[in-house]
Amino acid sequence: MLKRAVHQSNRKHFFFVAAVFTLGFFLVFLRLIVVQGVQHDAWTKRAERAHEKNVKIEAERGSIYDRNGQALAMNVELLSVYAVPRTIAHPVSVSRKLAPLLGMSPKTLLKKLDNKRRFAWLFRKIDPVKAEAIRRLKIKGIGFVAESQRVYPKRFLFGHVLGFAGLDNHGLEGVELKFDETLRGETGWLVVERDAFGKSVFPKGLDYIVPSRGKDLHLTVDEVIQHISERELDRMVEKTGAKGGTVIVMDPWTGEILSMVVTPRFNPNAVGKYRPSDWRNKAITDIYEPGSTFKIVTASAAIEENLIEADEMIDCEGGTYAVKGTVIHDHEAIGMVPFHQVIAKSSNICTVKVAEILGETRLAHYIKAFGFGERLGVDLVGESPGLLRERGRWSRRSLASLSIGQEIGVTPLQMVSAAAVVANGGWLMTPHLVKSIGRDGKNRSTPARLKRRVISEETAKEMVQILKGVVSRSGTAQLAEVPGHRVAGKTGTAQKFDPKTGRYSRDKYVGSFVGFVPADDPVVTILVVVDEPEGEAWGGTVAAPVFSAIGKEVLHYLKVHPRGEMEDEPLYVRDQLIPVADQLLPVLYQKGADDAPEDGFHVRGPLW
Repeated sequence: MLKRAVHQSNRKHFFFVAAVFTLGFFLVFLRLIVVQGVQHDAWTKRAERAHEKNVKIEAERGSIYDRNGQALAMNVELLSVYAVPRTIAHPVSVSRKLAPLLGMSPKTLLKKLDNKRRFAWLFRKIDPVKAEAIRRLKIKGIGFVAESQRVYPKRFLFGHVLGFAGLDNHGLEGVELKFDETLRGETGWLVVERDAFGKSVFPKGLDYIVPSRGKDLHLTVDEVIQHISERELDRMVEKTGAKGGTVIVMDPWTGEILSMVVTPRFNPNAVGKYRPSDWRNKAITDIYEPGSTFKIVTASAAIEENLIEADEMIDCEGGTYAVKGTVIHDHEAIGMVPFHQVIAKSSNICTVKVAEILGETRLAHYIKAFGFGERLGVDLVGESPGLLRERGRWSRRSLASLSIGQEIGVTPLQMVSAAAVVANGGWLMTPHLVKSIGRDGKNRSTPARLKRRVISEETAKEMVQILKGVVSRSGTAQLAEVPGHRVAGKTGTAQKFDPKTGRYSRDKYVGSFVGFVPADDPVVTILVVVDEPEGEAWGGTVAAPVFSAIGKEVLHYLKVHPRGEMEDEPLYVRDQLIPVADQLLPVLYQKGADDAPEDGFHVRGPLW
C-alpha cells in the first residue's frame, strides 16, 4: 500500500511538472508569434538602433555672391579624420604615429582612442597633405569623411559684412549669422554599424546619408565699389594715423547698400587671430556724435515747417552766443548771412537760432522721422537704435545741442540713410544687403521697402541746393568735389565724449562727411567717418577727400557721364524714372509703408 501511494504521488508530480513546462513552451511560442509577427517592425528598428552609431554631418552651406555674381563666400571639400577605437588593436602605437600629423600629443590622442568609445573625431577638416600622409599609414579603425569648409576668397574685403561660419558650418557673425537657417541646408548622417558586442563591423562600409545643400544669397554690395571704398579709407587712416573709420555707399532710391567698410578690418578665413571686438560691424553697432552733419535734419525741419527760407538773413553774432547759461562758438566769426550760407559755413550759432524758432516738439518729431533713435531694419544682426533721449528727459540745453549734432548718438547707417532722404525726394528707405535668395537659378528677389515720407519733395529739392553750397568755394567741403559733377553734402567735426572725465575730449575727434552725387540726380549716397585722426580733424579735411576719391571712381565705374559729355545720350546711364502710380508700388516696394507716395512723385529705378 505504501509503495502504491508513493507511486501515485510521483505520477502527480510528473504531470504537474509536465504541465508547467508545456504551459511555459506555449507562452514562449505565443510570445515568439507576437514578436516575429505583430511586433516585427518595431523590434527590427530597435535592433537597427542597437547596431548603429549615428554621427551628424553638417550640410554644405549655400554660397554668397555680390550683386554681379562674384563669389564672396563658398565651400571647399576637406577630409575629417575619425576613429573607431574598438577596432584599433594597438592604440599606444597608433597614437604615437598619428600625433605629429594631427598636431597633438600622443597622450591626448590616446585618450581619444580609448577602446570603450564607439566613435571619435580626431581632426575636423584637416590639411589635404596631412590627410594623405595618414591614409598611407593604412591603420585599421582610422577613416575619413568629406566635409565642407567655408572659405572667403576676397579675404579682408567683406569681412564685417559677411561675418563667418564656425567649425560645424553654423553662422556666427554678419550675413552668415543673420541668414544661417537659409544658408545651412539640411543635416546628413554618417552611420557606423556595430555587432552585438559593440564592435564596429562594416558589411557595407559606412552608410552615408548625404546632407542637403543650403540656399545661395546674392547681396546688394558690389565688389568693385567695396574695393574702391576700402582702398581710399585705408589711405586716409594711414595718412592721419586715425584709430579707424567707416564708409557706406548706398543707392538712395532703393536703400541698397553698395559697400560697407569698417577699419581696422579682419580676415574671416583666420578668425582666431582676432579679438571678438574686431569682428563687430561698427557701421551698424557703434554710435558716435554726428556733429554738424546732423544740421541736415535741423535745416530740413525748418524749411518743411515754412519757418525760414534759403535767402533769409540771420545774424550769427560774430562767433559767440549765450544759451541757457552756456556759450556756443563758431569755428569762424560770421555776421549777417543768408540761411543757405549758415549751412555752407556750418555755423553752430545760426543753426541753434533756427532750432529755437523750430522748438523742441517739432525738432524731436523730425529727428525721429529721419530714423534716429530706432533700428532701421537692415538685414544684419546687432543693429543699434542709437542713443536719443525721450523728449521729456531733455535738459534746458538739449534743444541747442541736438540741433548741431550733440547729445545724440547715431550709427553710420542711420546717418547715410538720413542723407538719402534728401537725395531721393523725401523718403526714408529700409537699408538692406540681400538682393535675392535662391538655388539652381530659382531666386526670390527681396524688394526695396519704404518706411515713411519724412519731408516733401519741394523741401528736399531746396535742401539739395543748400547742400550744394557746402561743396563750393565758400563752403566747408571744397575737397569733396567730384570733377564733372555737382556734389551735395555736409561736413561734421565732433569732439568725442570722454566717459572717464565726463567731458568732451580736447584731442579726440570724429571727422565725417555725408553727401550724394550727382547732386541733382543722385546715383549714390556716401558717408565717410574717420575716427580720431591725428592733427587736423576737420570733416572737410579728413573725410571730404575720401568722399571725392570714392565718388569719382564709382561714377566712372557705373558709366555715369559728367555734364556736357556725350550730348546725344541720356545724361546718366540707367537713368529711367518710374511713375509711382503706375509701376513703383507693385514692382519695387512691399506693402505697409507708413505713407503712400503722392501722385506725380517719381523715383529712379534700381541702378542694376
